[in-house]
Amino acid sequence: MAEGPRSNFQKGLRSTIVGIVVSAVLALIKAIGGIVGNSYALVADAIESTTDILTSGMLWIGLRWSAKPADHDHPYGHGKGEALISLGISLALVAAAITIAVKSIQNIITPHKIPEPFTLVILVVVIITKELLYRFVLKTSKEINSGAVKADAFHHRSDAITSAAAFIGISIGLIGGPGYEIADDYAALFASVVILINAYRIARPAIGELLDEDLDPILTGEIRSLAEAVDKVIAIEKIKIRKMGVFKVADMHIWVDRKLTVEEGHKIAHKVKDVIQQQHPLFADVMIHIEPAKIEKLKDVRNIQ
Repeated sequence: MAEGPRSNFQKGLRSTIVGIVVSAVLALIKAIGGIVGNSYALVADAIESTTDILTSGMLWIGLRWSAKPADHDHPYGHGKGEALISLGISLALVAAAITIAVKSIQNIITPHKIPEPFTLVILVVVIITKELLYRFVLKTSKEINSGAVKADAFHHRSDAITSAAAFIGISIGLIGGPGYEIADDYAALFASVVILINAYRIARPAIGELLDEDLDPILTGEIRSLAEAVDKVIAIEKIKIRKMGVFKVADMHIWVDRKLTVEEGHKIAHKVKDVIQQQHPLFADVMIHIEPAKIEKLKDVRNIQ
């Protein structure tokens, strides 16, 4: 059985805080190294790491907001706040990419010094650190089923990629010598494209969640099987599942014997809800509509399944 919502929430916050601390340290190291070592690719990388700090801060706020219980103004809870935060992260990435691209083009036009060799050492440390951080945060996102935490993981991966691009650009400049200085700037320009691609990968599922796109059909099948296994449930006519942050909500139409009393139908609905939430604790609610079984249409319903 999966861990409870509270445990998942704490995992998400913990990975976010780790990301903020690591990104802050790396951004400072890269900024100083880039300025002293004459590498705009490294400065651009520092800008990317700075957006990591900002977006991780947004994620921390978003996770806390989405975990708030339902209230009078938000009867379905605050889960959609997580998807909005994911969109905010993607927009921050777009802004960073544009900033880096514009400055890179300016540097390509304007001659400058070849980067210093020590900048390569900084980049190796950054690449290894960010790749490890990416894997840690991605693992957490899968454990708690959070799109926003997954977006944060890809942000760390994009940072590792921009660092790798900077490493290649600086290496070309150092090996090629005078005339190859712009390789550093082309590396930064390439990094901006990678950042834009990651921004799209983050925004697309967030938009889908906000528009209540259909979730994993395998999960839908599992929920259907759990409901049909409950005593006196004849069939599941409809089932819809939507995501609300790290939580999920299901809407179901259940067929029962038309001769049952209202009280009996009510008890069956509660049994179905309890079974689903026991097996899948991240279902914040299961809303069930009881209908009298239409035996003549039962074959059609099962064919749809």
